Amino acid sequence: MKQDIIHVQLSTFDNGSEVREHHLMLSVTPQGALLSYAEQLDALCKQFDDECNKLAAKTVLKRYFLSDAANQASALKKYEQNNPKYALSVVEQAPANGTKVALWCILMTGVETKRNTSGLFEVKYGGYRHLYSASNYSLTESSEQQTRELFEHYILQLSQEGCTLADNCIRTWFFVNDIDNNYAGVVKARNDVFKTQNLTENAHFIASTGIGGRQANPLVLSQLDTYAVAGIKQEQIKYLYAADKMNRTSEYGVSFERATAVDYSDRRQVFVSGTASINNKGEIMHIGDIRNQCLCMWNNVEALLDEAECEWSDVSEIVCYLRDFADFIVVDSMFKEKFNSVGKDKKAIPYLLVHAPVCRPGWLIEMECMATKRL
Repeated sequence: MKQDIIHVQLSTFDNGSEVREHHLMLSVTPQGALLSYAEQLDALCKQFDDECNKLAAKTVLKRYFLSDAANQASALKKYEQNNPKYALSVVEQAPANGTKVALWCILMTGVETKRNTSGLFEVKYGGYRHLYSASNYSLTESSEQQTRELFEHYILQLSQEGCTLADNCIRTWFFVNDIDNNYAGVVKARNDVFKTQNLTENAHFIASTGIGGRQANPLVLSQLDTYAVAGIKQEQIKYLYAADKMNRTSEYGVSFERATAVDYSDRRQVFVSGTASINNKGEIMHIGDIRNQCLCMWNNVEALLDEAECEWSDVSEIVCYLRDFADFIVVDSMFKEKFNSVGKDKKAIPYLLVHAPVCRPGWLIEMECMATKRL
């Protein structure tokens, strides 16, 4: 019965080394939608334990997607109170299929994990220290002040690790409560902080997603998750633009990279920021048309992957954000057709559709993804 309740999606990057990377997505099926939140969460967590045991892997990052964080987040403590060695992200972004909870997690074999005194979670392998943090928040008065304070604290944490925002941070996620009203404050704070950190359009920014989402506490207007790498060199990092498809973000007043590729001795990892239906003038394409916005979004992501010499078959996971619940059936059918059998190996790419408004009301859909390619 449990298999009827929880839908399991798994991708694995395995190039023969001891370090295998897994992306696991667990969601509740329509059969499980009749269960209470507590029952859905219990089934999902038990399934996670089963999958972890099968993979014999360590947890690196977990992100729970909840339908009602104010009433649901506290129940996670039962399952997550003893998690000293991985980053835990919890955000209200309801699974778009009408269920109450879903989970995306990164698991790895052949690594060491711990929580450092800086508060960042470390995953060590191959001579690098991968540093994660999640569910960071502030309770100052505005989204601008909260975001500024979040960056100031994170910069201090990086300094304690011998890192800087410009040299070592690879990826950020901002979950913005009431994004239509609070995103402008997040953008202003990020722009101001970046200017002080040598993060400019003439240097580079950081791959990022800024999307609607909230914590249990309604006073939290800006939540931050982060990923950085200690020991990385700038020559290992390439910023991706797909300039024929999209314009530079700085042209419309925001500061993030469309995507970032990082090369190691054995693999290339690509981090695609939140990407929507946009053209190379920064304009929203196909206003009001969910099907064509989805197709345009895919074309933009594909151009970024191509710039990194990657294909859809290299993609490990996709999180897709829908502004309107009513678009789920259309988008899910499109995703199933495109991603259930990809490339010559007929690989299925794990994906999750959640309800989360994009930063401009005209954008009905946005997606982010990660890809890994063998070198």
